[in-house]
Amino acid sequence: MASNEIHTPVLLERCVALLAPALTKPGAVLVDATLGMGGHAEAILARFPELTLVGLDRDTEALAIAEERLKAFAGRVHLVHTVYDGIGEALDGLGISEVAGVLFDLGVSSLQIDRVERGFSYSKDAPLDMRMDGTAGLTAESILADYSERDLKRIFQDYGEEKLSARYAKAIVEARETTPFVRSAQLVDVITKATPVAVQRLGHPAKRVFQALRIEVNSELAVLERAIPAALDRVQVGGRIVVMAYQSLEDRIVKRAFAAASGSTAPAGLPVELPEHKPLFTLLLRGAELASDEEKAFNPRATPVRLRAAERLRRAAA
Repeated sequence: MASNEIHTPVLLERCVALLAPALTKPGAVLVDATLGMGGHAEAILARFPELTLVGLDRDTEALAIAEERLKAFAGRVHLVHTVYDGIGEALDGLGISEVAGVLFDLGVSSLQIDRVERGFSYSKDAPLDMRMDGTAGLTAESILADYSERDLKRIFQDYGEEKLSARYAKAIVEARETTPFVRSAQLVDVITKATPVAVQRLGHPAKRVFQALRIEVNSELAVLERAIPAALDRVQVGGRIVVMAYQSLEDRIVKRAFAAASGSTAPAGLPVELPEHKPLFTLLLRGAELASDEEKAFNPRATPVRLRAAERLRRAAA
């Protein structure tokens, strides 16, 4: 199946509209920090014929698919195998100091969800892998085998916001004493049995546990904490950054970073804001923008998205 048949980019038109004022400038460079299968990248390259794109992804399978998809734009595309907190090193390696735009489409990708063997879905039995980068070492299986009950509880609570984290951690530790966890169906079975029937009616009991394991395997939140400031630092004056997040933990990190970049640094009580205290960025949206009902109907994966965008106003004085 062609890549454009298995991947529908989320909020494509909205992202293009927000980035467009920056991408029309001569010599513009856009970093697609979460390239995936190249859906957003393909559309943006087609609409901005002078644009150079730097595509980052930790998933080697996604990079291979994107490379094939973007062949028509080969002279304007640079693909880099890296986690998105490596944006600075990637640009340095290409001799690029500043960029006109940065796009983040966070969370698990369509490719990773749809490839059952990757183990991201609780609805299909598969090996407990969950690595976005298949060359990395840590897997969900190793976490379930090696983490203490206390650490399992912590990640379920912190990364899954799971109210039954203690119950699930205890059930997992007890179950692994007789049978190691190697398949997702095993984990789903243990979680389901540990979940009160009344709670099961509220949604799939494994959803938050799987989210927590995926975040831990891929260090997603720690990476994001570094990546957003690193990306903001590379945006040129008049350049823009657009971020799509799909759960509250991600969005909170983005919101804090954008708030810090768009706030005045003037000391409290100062009667006049000096130029050096003025914000470096301005927010382009009031809060987080959600997908329209039409977008959700067209692309159900857009349902939880939270979109934020900012534009650089000035550089800090050296």
